[in-house]
Amino acid sequence: MPWSVVNDGDGLPRIILTEPAGSSAVISLYGGQVNSWKNKKREELLFVSAKGIAKSHKPIRGGIPICFPQFGNLGSPERIGFARNRLWELDTCPSPLPRSNDQSSVDLILKSTSEDLKTWPHSFELRLRVILSPSKLTLIPRVRNTSSKPFSFTFAIRNHISISDVSEVRVEGLETLDYFDNLESGERFTEQADAVTFDGEVDRVYLRTPTKIAIIDHEKKRTLVLRKEWLPDAGCCLVYAFLCHIYDFKVINKFDIILMQAGVWNPWEKKAKGSPDFGDEDYKSMLCIDSAFAESPIVLKPLEEWTGYQELCSVSSSYASGQLDPRKVLSLG
Repeated sequence: MPWSVVNDGDGLPRIILTEPAGSSAVISLYGGQVNSWKNKKREELLFVSAKGIAKSHKPIRGGIPICFPQFGNLGSPERIGFARNRLWELDTCPSPLPRSNDQSSVDLILKSTSEDLKTWPHSFELRLRVILSPSKLTLIPRVRNTSSKPFSFTFAIRNHISISDVSEVRVEGLETLDYFDNLESGERFTEQADAVTFDGEVDRVYLRTPTKIAIIDHEKKRTLVLRKEWLPDAGCCLVYAFLCHIYDFKVINKFDIILMQAGVWNPWEKKAKGSPDFGDEDYKSMLCIDSAFAESPIVLKPLEEWTGYQELCSVSSSYASGQLDPRKVLSLG
């Protein structure tokens, strides 16, 4: 069996996903959230807060939660949506996606309930396929409008990445780009460094970012490449971090072209201590990268479906080892 369902002592069902080379992933049916991703060396690639203890009816801080039907402060539902606070089910009929021949994949589904309709009056089906391979974790989300009227929504996949130390991490792909610095009253600058690094608070919005971004971890001698594509004809990425967030907007199907932008934020120690479910020292070992539609909502007519794509790929080298050319990393895939 490529996957199995287990129930923890807290009563939360989990899916254990494995593949022949030895890597694994753990997905909670509560929230449809990936809470662990280990490579074939059994190294954990995702971050979960030291205070992120699994409890019934409460998502944990970390892993890869799904934010729907809202991400951000727009709209009436809770700030990052209610999908992460619902119990999902195994999807036994994931059409129109063909069934994956890859034994290391699983399909989940979340359908609207009467309680959901009280706060967000639209009937929907939210599907998620998780595919595991030796150095790659792929998520394919789909949203289908099953109501009789159009609706709009925003969406995010939040990837909490485990890193060695924030001071040893570089974010590649933002070089030479213009950005607005929110610590300088929104004044516009051009990035002069060859990478974004962290040694204090940073709050910037970069403009016209690429579709691939590399996070290079010197100490772990590992690079994580985020690749995102919206299918069929849409593209939008938001990369957010408790330490760094990046927004990237592209052409959205038949809609207008939206400014592609990226933001970098680092709250550092003082602000990190303000979160009740985040350890005081956790800010040093976590980088959160989100793929999302964040500002311009996706609009679906009745029976229409939107499909997204995200791929996380781990590369076993870094600048620290002198083996990695960032331009090659950004051209992977």
